[in-house]
Parts: sequence; C-alpha cells; structure tokens
Amino acid sequence: MIISTYPNKISITKIANQLIENKIIACVNITKISSIYSWNNKIENTTEYLAIFKTTQKNKKILKEKIKETHPYQVPEIAEIAVSSINSSYLKWLAESTS
Repeated sequence: MIISTYPNKISITKIANQLIENKIIACVNITKISSIYSWNNKIENTTEYLAIFKTTQKNKKILKEKIKETHPYQVPEIAEIAVSSINSSYLKWLAESTS
C-alpha cells in the first residue's frame, strides 16, 4: 500500500481513475481528513484527502513515479506501508486487477 494526501477530491479522483485503467493499482481508498502541519514557517490547518493506493510489489515503483509526476503539491507525501500479511483471496484479486 502506498499513501498520499491531496488537496481536493478532484485531484485524487483524476489520477486514481487513470491508475486503475492502466492496471497500476487495483483500487484506492479516499477519505476526507483534517491535517495540521508546518509549511513555509506557518502552521496550516486544512482539509485534505487521504489516498490509500492498493498495488502489487511489481507496480509500486511505477505508482510512486506516477504520483510524483501528477501530484498538485510541491512536496507530495509518498509513503509505503509494507504489508506482511494479507488474506489470500484479496491478494488474488489484487494481482488479477493489476495484470
């Protein structure tokens, strides 16, 4: 799983659809969140959209590159969550959806 945050739902929905159409990801979960962070020496308190991308080991490098290329933020978050255990039926669906 790769996670990132986006400024609005439109920006994440656009890239998510492209990634699914190109079979780079099987799905993405998108949820509205509140974020508090420091940017340009100022504390920001904003609404963002958290995206949890589901992909395979073979596609994670491509996914990270696509996020970086298309992300609207100057410094996008691109964090990998290593999954050491996943149920076999979900893993099978994930592999089928990305090949």
